[in-house]
Amino acid sequence: MLRTLENPLPGAHRTRAQALTLRVLTVNTHKGFTAFNRRFMLHELRDAVREVSADVVFLQEVQGMHERHPQRVENWPDAPHYEFLADSIWTAYAYGRNAVYPFGHHGNAVLSKYPILRYENRDASVSGPEKRGLLHCAIGVPGQDRELHAICVHLGLREAHRRVQLRLLCELIHEAVPSDAPLVVAGDFNDWRVSAEQQLAHAGLAEVHAHTHGRPPRTFPARFPMLRLDRIYVRGVRRFRPMPMPQRPWAHLSDHSPLAAEIEL
Repeated sequence: MLRTLENPLPGAHRTRAQALTLRVLTVNTHKGFTAFNRRFMLHELRDAVREVSADVVFLQEVQGMHERHPQRVENWPDAPHYEFLADSIWTAYAYGRNAVYPFGHHGNAVLSKYPILRYENRDASVSGPEKRGLLHCAIGVPGQDRELHAICVHLGLREAHRRVQLRLLCELIHEAVPSDAPLVVAGDFNDWRVSAEQQLAHAGLAEVHAHTHGRPPRTFPARFPMLRLDRIYVRGVRRFRPMPMPQRPWAHLSDHSPLAAEIEL
């Protein structure tokens, strides 16, 4: 059973033709490498992502292009990593290029089994070399009278930068997401002090795992998680529940553990 919200979120009781349960997954792919870039694991990561059977996948640090790795790394795919991961399962995808360097670029991506009607990658960089973005997608879900909005997030390492980026996220939600539309915000918040909750609560967002267990889960480093960096927030949905994720094989696929949830629209 999906957990019923004790305090319904805005728009949670809209009348619709039918209810629909979606599965969402978020994972920092670390550009396809394990921690400290010891091994290239993108093929194994694709298999693990498929096993979750998520309808919408949020990816951070996904490699868009790299000119040198194809000659140096065995089994480097010909396609951008988000296309390789999407394969034939997620027929729609969007990529937001954030970090650009001499030989390539990486950023956030959203994979969806439903059509992505439009998307925008909003620059959330503050200062210095760290380049960050907020990838916002509007997804058309069959049988629903509102679009599903998905925002893939990867915030900065400095707390002062994160405060600015959280404000930009709230502004994006206020400007681009109708108050009665279902919304999922997921990704790597780098918020090890768990200080983002109050700021995001003002935007009506509830973190799926914190609502159920009292606090977000530990997700970094993947082998021995200590820091609570990754999150799944929702607004305007009927019900939700976090999905438990196994330690294996995920612990050796990236430096972050994934998070997953079931959400009823």
